[in-house]
Amino acid sequence: MELSISQSSCIRFSAMAKHSSAYHHQPPLHLAGKPFSCPKNVGLVNLSTPRMWSKPVPINCRKISIRACSQVGAAGSDPVLNRIARFQDACWRFLRPHTIRGTALGSAALVGRALIENTHLIKWSLVFKALSGLLALICGNGYIVGINQIYDIGIDKVNKPYLPIAAGDLSVQSAWSLVIFFAIAGVSVVALNFGPFITSLYSLGLFLGTIYSVPPFRMKRFPVAAFLIIATVRGFLLNFGVYYATRAALGLPFQWSAPVAFITSFVTLFALVIAITKDLPDVEGDRKFQISTLATKLGVRNIAFLGSGLLLLNYVSAILIAFYMPQVFRRNLMIPAHMILASCLIFQTWVLEKANYTKEAISGFYRFIWNLFYSEYLVFPFI
Repeated sequence: MELSISQSSCIRFSAMAKHSSAYHHQPPLHLAGKPFSCPKNVGLVNLSTPRMWSKPVPINCRKISIRACSQVGAAGSDPVLNRIARFQDACWRFLRPHTIRGTALGSAALVGRALIENTHLIKWSLVFKALSGLLALICGNGYIVGINQIYDIGIDKVNKPYLPIAAGDLSVQSAWSLVIFFAIAGVSVVALNFGPFITSLYSLGLFLGTIYSVPPFRMKRFPVAAFLIIATVRGFLLNFGVYYATRAALGLPFQWSAPVAFITSFVTLFALVIAITKDLPDVEGDRKFQISTLATKLGVRNIAFLGSGLLLLNYVSAILIAFYMPQVFRRNLMIPAHMILASCLIFQTWVLEKANYTKEAISGFYRFIWNLFYSEYLVFPFI
């Protein structure tokens, strides 16, 4: 009988002799391609017959096999690389990727609109400035969501145990290092590339994100203040700031256009809906830690209908604006696009009702709200 251990740490047994001669001859044992001899007092069991289950493998041989397996497995992995990979994964989850997507899509849509309106001013030198602006926005986003996680560890262990600090995958000290780096890097990039006015707007966004989460302010405790902060940062400041900075980079003074005024108003109300519905999956933890939200006060069903109603108002307004201002908007795209999105919203609200507002259904509904948010930015440059 021959026992061989492959590099994948698997043990392979093959019967090379008949049962009658299994105990009279012991061929060499191969460990990772190298010959190895079992002690003479160790017998090998013929694994090719039903009697294999009645004759256990001797303990000495089992220990040798297990030790050899673990050594080969350890040799094929690098603990340093594993630690780096785990840290990278924790950092990515710490950034809350779904919020990064919203920030990136929003900035790209506003930059694209400004360039579409002034195609004759497009230059390759603008690419670096656009990328630096995106980097600064991602840093600002990382700071705001990161500082929130640092001060919400106890709540997140109930509501979002998969987040890296709550799950124990990222230490509080490392989290502080990251948020400080994000704040310094973001402000530095903006100050070096976009001037004092945009720097002040950027700093205002960081300040609002700080008082939202950090004691003694912790404005997230007060529903109205929390909604206004989220709507201001993710709605007005992002859209106005990006559009202003883009026109400044093109050498143009700031001037509102009808499409930009529309998208800024639309996503500000949308950000308000996100602020309202974000508490839906967190009701259990918010009640446990006595955090007052509209969801804990009015109930999950009422808040879900309130959010859906506000979004439907948004979509109806978009359809009416396109209908009455055909000279400004592409009516043949704007009207059907918003009708489709409104229909999807109604259907998803019905699905949530049919699911009786289970935690899984509520989480799915909240993710769908974010998908609608992304969709609006994808449609905007072409309307």
